[in-house]
Amino acid sequence: MAEEHVVYIGKKPVMNYVLAVITQFNEGAKEVSVKARGRAISRAVDVAEIVRNRFLPEVRVKEIRIGTEELPTADGRTANTSTIEIVLEKP
Repeated sequence: MAEEHVVYIGKKPVMNYVLAVITQFNEGAKEVSVKARGRAISRAVDVAEIVRNRFLPEVRVKEIRIGTEELPTADGRTANTSTIEIVLEKP
């Protein structure tokens, strides 16, 4: 899958990310990956569900990948942070 079909979830409102996913599909993408880590994971799930239930009912969840990343902290140590990638596909 091409890297341009990835939507990284951050602190913006959910609808901004929903619009980004819908735009990717409207531009011809067959798959769009929604990626998040830490506290943004719940927002990523919200984005995927809003896209599927409200705007593009033909889109389905192809795959969900979960994992852990080690991120450096301010005091020089590392902290484990959960990650999620939700792959949405349009038939």
